Amino acid sequence: MLKHLKNTQKNTYGWKSQYFRKSFILILLIAFTPGLISGIGIYWFGVSEVEDSLKEMHESQIIQRAENINDQFDYLETSVSHWAFEPRFNSSLMDLNYVENFQDTRDIVRTLLVLQGSNPMIDKVELYVDSPTPVIFKPSYNVLEEEEHEFYQSILANHKNISWNRLYYSPNESEFEDPTPLVLTHSIPGNSNAPFGSIILILDRAKVADIFKALTPYDKGATFLLDEDNNVLVADNSTGEESFNQMVRERLLNEFDNGPAGSFTFEYSDETYSVSYGKMKRIDSEWTYVSAAPMSSITTPIVFISKIIILISLAGLLLALILSWFVSKKIYSPVAKLIKVLSAEDKWSNDEKKDEFLLIEQQFNELSKESKSLQNRLTTQLPQLRNSFLLQLIQGYLYHYTEQDLYNRMQNYGWELKEHSFVVIDIQVLGLHESKGALMKQDESLVDFTLTNIMEEASHQRFDQYNVINFYDLSTVVLIVYPSNKEMRAELHGFSEQITDILNRVLQTQVTVTISKPDEEIKRIPYLFEEVRQGKRYRNFEDENQIIDLQTMEPSKNLNYIHYPFEIEKEILQAIRIGHIDEAEKLIRDFIQELIEEGSKEINILPAITQLFSSIQHEILYSGIHPNEIFEGKNMFEEVTHLREPEQMVIWLRDEVITPFVQKVEGRVNIEMKSVVEQVCTYIQENFKEDVSLESCADDVKTNPYTLSKAFKKVIGVNFIDYLTGLRMDKAKELLLQTNMKINDIAEEVGYRHSYFNRIFKKQVGVTPSQYRKKLTNEQ
Repeated sequence: MLKHLKNTQKNTYGWKSQYFRKSFILILLIAFTPGLISGIGIYWFGVSEVEDSLKEMHESQIIQRAENINDQFDYLETSVSHWAFEPRFNSSLMDLNYVENFQDTRDIVRTLLVLQGSNPMIDKVELYVDSPTPVIFKPSYNVLEEEEHEFYQSILANHKNISWNRLYYSPNESEFEDPTPLVLTHSIPGNSNAPFGSIILILDRAKVADIFKALTPYDKGATFLLDEDNNVLVADNSTGEESFNQMVRERLLNEFDNGPAGSFTFEYSDETYSVSYGKMKRIDSEWTYVSAAPMSSITTPIVFISKIIILISLAGLLLALILSWFVSKKIYSPVAKLIKVLSAEDKWSNDEKKDEFLLIEQQFNELSKESKSLQNRLTTQLPQLRNSFLLQLIQGYLYHYTEQDLYNRMQNYGWELKEHSFVVIDIQVLGLHESKGALMKQDESLVDFTLTNIMEEASHQRFDQYNVINFYDLSTVVLIVYPSNKEMRAELHGFSEQITDILNRVLQTQVTVTISKPDEEIKRIPYLFEEVRQGKRYRNFEDENQIIDLQTMEPSKNLNYIHYPFEIEKEILQAIRIGHIDEAEKLIRDFIQELIEEGSKEINILPAITQLFSSIQHEILYSGIHPNEIFEGKNMFEEVTHLREPEQMVIWLRDEVITPFVQKVEGRVNIEMKSVVEQVCTYIQENFKEDVSLESCADDVKTNPYTLSKAFKKVIGVNFIDYLTGLRMDKAKELLLQTNMKINDIAEEVGYRHSYFNRIFKKQVGVTPSQYRKKLTNEQ
């Protein structure tokens, strides 16, 4: 340590530094002094006070425990009183023949057993009945002998309904080793002036002693209970001294006259005890409880802790000295390094009467000038920083910041926020696919750039504080900050109309403007952005300009009503099955048009388009093709959410979904499928009279209906149903001309019911079967 000290003193930036010495002394005082002062203060000034507090706490604890024990005896007295008023123990017991009425005898025994088990202090329960033939239940039934009868009659002779007794008392027994039990008696019936018997509760002395043992919360000590004659009822002694209880009792009776409650100290065998005593009022008597605990058990912990604190403080002196040295070196190290960096000289001369911080101050002033220069350059980048901050805010990256933290950051970026509110405006360009501007139609990035510039210029003319954020999906959002006391709705609507007019002229498109509700909290800004993003979905799905003010917009009754053109969906799927892309495109336009005519808004139309795509994807899976083969791993459901215009939806479904699927299916029709189709044609020609279906034929040739339908159309040139219908119609024409069969029979011959045959024949030929036969017969 000394060697290290000498080496350090040779160091130019070590002990000779005034700053280093002051730091070392200060750290040493801080590290050592509080612990030492605390230890000495606790030891010299705190022990006695804590000792008194512990005594008071001990006495309070004794009183609380005594009250708890007293409550247990109160409960015991209440319980026996309750049983004494039990209807079972009425005067009928006097005339009851306990032998003949053995059922009643058994019920009495059960009742006594229940009473015996109702309290852990009860050892036995007896019932004495002074009938012509005196009986005693212990708890079983017994007839009393004359000597026993006199004893139990003596209990009734005291004329007390309820009382505490000590049975079998013997004056020759030791007062502190008294084996006589503690007994609680209650005459029956409970409210009678002429009782005919008694309920006798004999308590378990060991359990009662265990309960009173709780009065001494330490391993060493003693407790005992005195009756109103100062005789010991129960006692417990863990001091190891047999005469301890007798000495404490004599001290209590001689010096304190057995007062109502109190405490005193008692010296015994070089040990000081804290003795607490108090009264327990019973129904017919008053008991005194006494608890003695050694003072050492109470105060030893605090004395021991105080000594440990002093020892630790002394040991900490040496440790603080060592640590203070190394900490001072550590604290001074950055200053020394900074001096080396800032100083033009290799070493700091001790002869120069300069403070290290003087050089730091000089260099700091120079750096401040450079900082101002950089600040000016930073100001030019402020708009980009603002937008970056807002993007982080609305994307949830600043969620853990407090309102005050966000307030400070926004002020640093140049916003004036005191007593200001926020509002968000979303401008969505629509109808780009129907726009007359060819360049705009082809380059959406150009539209986004133009939209952002228009918004910047228009916002600059109307608002003092604003920020324009381009989401590059033909929409731009403006955050406007304005004084809270200023009414802005008219200004916002005027701004929305101005933007709409400009975009109509420049981009030749429609515009939907969504205005959020105002808010004063910065943490609510992300919710405002989300509100306008959701709010613009309530636009009417038509080619028109719309302004949606979320503050004044009333909930539409039609928002929860969803119309879905199921019939058109079936036709779309059928057109896809047979590979008619143009027909499917036309039906999709009809699908969307019906949704628009029903008054559906974008929030309802997008789920309908999503459902239509799901149905088409189901057809793709049913055809045996995995969607990844067609969509190449793209998230098609996410792409659906970005569709905003009817024409955009039609083109997306046609080019991204239907066309790739049809091309994939057509590529799978090969020579094998040609052979399969030929097999099916042969089967149809031989069995057209039967119930022939696409599904049954597909099962026969081990393929699925969709693949067979596509292959049939590709190979034969007509679909399955048209081919089957053509065969049946040719056979029907032949039978109509060459036979005299009835129309009904011909219908069954070609596999139709009569009514349906007439309808399908007229649809295919143009006339009914009878008209066809008649016309050709006349021509012949």
